[in-house]
Amino acid sequence: MRIGCPKEIKTHEYRVGLTPESTAELVRHGHSVQIETGAGAGIGAEDMAYEDAGATIAPDAQTVFAEAEMIVKVKEPQAAERAMLRSGQILYTYLHLAADPDQTRELVESGASCVAYETVTGPGGGLPLLKPMSQVAGRMAVQAGATALEKVHGGRGVLLGGVPGVAPGRVVIVGGGVVGFNAAQMAVGLGAEVTVLDRSAEVLERIDHHYNGRIRTLYSTGTVLAEAVAAADLVIGAVLIPGAAAPKLVTREMLRSMAPGSVVVDVAIDQGGCFATSRPTTHDQPTFTEEGIVHYCVANMPGGVARTSTYALNNATLPHALALADHGLPVALTREPHLRAGLNVHAGQVTYRAVAEDLGYAYVPPEEALKSKAA
Repeated sequence: MRIGCPKEIKTHEYRVGLTPESTAELVRHGHSVQIETGAGAGIGAEDMAYEDAGATIAPDAQTVFAEAEMIVKVKEPQAAERAMLRSGQILYTYLHLAADPDQTRELVESGASCVAYETVTGPGGGLPLLKPMSQVAGRMAVQAGATALEKVHGGRGVLLGGVPGVAPGRVVIVGGGVVGFNAAQMAVGLGAEVTVLDRSAEVLERIDHHYNGRIRTLYSTGTVLAEAVAAADLVIGAVLIPGAAAPKLVTREMLRSMAPGSVVVDVAIDQGGCFATSRPTTHDQPTFTEEGIVHYCVANMPGGVARTSTYALNNATLPHALALADHGLPVALTREPHLRAGLNVHAGQVTYRAVAEDLGYAYVPPEEALKSKAA
């Protein structure tokens, strides 16, 4: 199969869809790989490293999109990239469609087959291609929040770890999944007072057991959430409904109850955000202040630590990339139900239920779409 990897063009996105090591593995399987010049610069991988791995270097994205049968990326395709997709082409990347009606419409119109990293499932029921970036984002959320709390960045001037004789900062994490668990790990490590809210007793028990009572766990109701938010210096939104838009759990009224200069970090912003006041930001201007609260809502947080993120992501995405390339889309998805769960759009049809329901499309099960439409 002819595989193409363009340079990411989202603002301050330094990750790349394929590392030189992943490229070499694809080449060993008999596939041709074309990398846009400079695509790996953000992780310290120059064109020569890709050439040594067996790839050819394309002068621009237009060449990559025109010649590749499968496009491997990191972030959702931007408008200029979507315009280059064609019927029958495979797109393998993060999509987050439920919060992006324009992208969904243009992917449907393209006729391409779009496999979303974030909805590929695992044997244990998790989301293994989302997990590494959730780990990174959860850990980064505490770093970002700690920085935003500094007075020079508009915050209250609170040090999360405190010092002897001065209370530590109070961190509230809404959601105890992969993002929340990793955020808790960082916050506890800094010495903050940490509370995690979730609606799963199993999740709360796991967190309580792991941290051996060093953090407080609370079952999340509207009243409990409001009380926790009001007392927090930093609130991290770590809510996930796979493939669907994030629920707006933290209301504007809750934010008004917080002390001025407190900080919220919305890790769910890729899926629309879980704070009523959230709107996407970039690494150029990562924060804004509303209701007196500093909001950090960068939609590609892991892009800030591109090398770590790219290698962690490739570890998870490469096996499925090989399956798609070795067997072709219909056979690979028929053989692997977990990979089939990643198919969000195929040949003009929406094949992921949550996306169809959130955006008003007719839902076509992937099994039916694969039978009725040629890849």
